[in-house]
Amino acid sequence: MKFLFLLCTLITAVTLQAQKLSDDSIVKDSSGTVYPAAIWKALLMKGSYTLKPENPQDKNTAFLLVHLTEEEQAKRFARMRPPQPSTSFRNGQKINMGRVRDIHGDMIDLKDNKGRITVINFWFVNCPPCRMEIPDLNNLVAKYGQSDSLRFVGIALDDKYALEEFFTNMPFHYRTIDNGRYLAQQFRVQSYPTHVVLDREGKVYFHTTGLAQNTAYWLDKSIRELLNQPLQSTTAR
Repeated sequence: MKFLFLLCTLITAVTLQAQKLSDDSIVKDSSGTVYPAAIWKALLMKGSYTLKPENPQDKNTAFLLVHLTEEEQAKRFARMRPPQPSTSFRNGQKINMGRVRDIHGDMIDLKDNKGRITVINFWFVNCPPCRMEIPDLNNLVAKYGQSDSLRFVGIALDDKYALEEFFTNMPFHYRTIDNGRYLAQQFRVQSYPTHVVLDREGKVYFHTTGLAQNTAYWLDKSIRELLNQPLQSTTAR
């Protein structure tokens, strides 16, 4: 996890060097608001923004922070290398996590998918990459949350009270299982966050671990592919 975070930081640093940017560079948006270096660097790391020099001929030029459209982001993420696979899962593997209760005490049957696609996230509160990707994961829930064909499940290592306190400041819209360390240990998950997408038969279709700019893109891609497949022809990649 630390390696992947450092890799993303290195990629951002190379981009900045190529554009002759530094912490002292002036970076602003279309309204003229100037952003601190820590903010615009974080936005660049998410992959949804790019920088354009106001005057390419001026070595001291200011830079304009440009938000990429969804189509532009998708093209950028598609060109990137796929996120790192998890060593805890393999494609085609049948997953059975049994029947568990979420943080509200409601039962989640992870033994029987009942023809639904299941998107699982292993995470914990004090994991910086886990927190960074929550807005993107919430966007996936907002996009597909009304569908009866899939469900989003978060398996957190933390107890209920730590999670409830965390959610007051940063809501997470996956159905959350607290004290899920035993489930992580069952599948030898040791790197966080770890994502796994199960097809309608409960078989692993996609899995990844760590921080990547295009993790949410690949989760979305996997969901769309599975939604377009009839039950009898769903196969793992």
